[in-house]
Amino acid sequence: MPVLIMLSTTLRRAVAGYDPAQGISLAWDGPMTTRQLAEKIGLPADEIKIVMLNGRHTDLKQTVNDNDRVSYFPAVGGG
Repeated sequence: MPVLIMLSTTLRRAVAGYDPAQGISLAWDGPMTTRQLAEKIGLPADEIKIVMLNGRHTDLKQTVNDNDRVSYFPAVGGG
């Protein structure tokens, strides 16, 4: 089963042809961390501030498994 990756706002520019409606579906090729997955698709890890795995907040050290959903977010500001 594939892993579904969703990118938020400015991180979308890091992946050529990214479609926010579809996300990125990658064939599962073994366990890896959320950091390794980000690197695999070309995301700069230093720009990732929030990671969600299957709807739950996590970090770049968490293991991604078959059929997981991973979302990456940059720093968010406002005020």
